[in-house]
Amino acid sequence: MRIALVIIQTLAQILSVLVIIHSLLSFILPFDHPVRLAIGKIIDPMLQPIRRIIRPVGGLDFSPMVLLLLIYVVEMLLQRLIVAIF
Repeated sequence: MRIALVIIQTLAQILSVLVIIHSLLSFILPFDHPVRLAIGKIIDPMLQPIRRIIRPVGGLDFSPMVLLLLIYVVEMLLQRLIVAIF
């Protein structure tokens, strides 16, 4: 049980860090930079459904913040499910 909780927590932290890095790199690096493209291949598929629902407001894209919140909620739900099962 403890291993499953650690794996879920680690994956959620990695995803959260990638979302933050992806957001920060969008201000610094050009769109076609290899690092930005590599991280985008992981993060963009998760952001696209959110972007369809929540449009940018005044040029600000709030989808990364919503994705971070969803990652946190899913992490908490999975941890509670594992604790309840075991």
